[in-house]
Amino acid sequence: QVQLVESGGGLVQPGGSLRLSCAASGSIFSIYAMGWYRQAPGKQRELVASITSGGTTNYVDSAKGRFTISRDNAKNTMYLQMNSLKPEDTAVYYCNVRYRVLGDQWGQGTQVTVSS
Repeated sequence: QVQLVESGGGLVQPGGSLRLSCAASGSIFSIYAMGWYRQAPGKQRELVASITSGGTTNYVDSAKGRFTISRDNAKNTMYLQMNSLKPEDTAVYYCNVRYRVLGDQWGQGTQVTVSS
């Protein structure tokens, strides 16, 4: 039906950068919005960044100025550029695509660990 394949996670030192990718396949349904969530151990899943079908972006306060969400419509891929990473950014990051018909679809998650 639809598959979201995530990549780009890993271990990085504080102050470093990572770029997460989420490639969608198997669906041509219209999209309302796309976003990146994260879930740290013992915490609720949190919306980090989102982008609407019209291109409007929003970020959680802790990510503003450091993270950038973007999309490549030709490749059907969404990105999260993460700069100036902090230990508190450590979490499993999940991509999410909200389709008009299918509703929310999720990637399997990719681990981001920020540590010395």
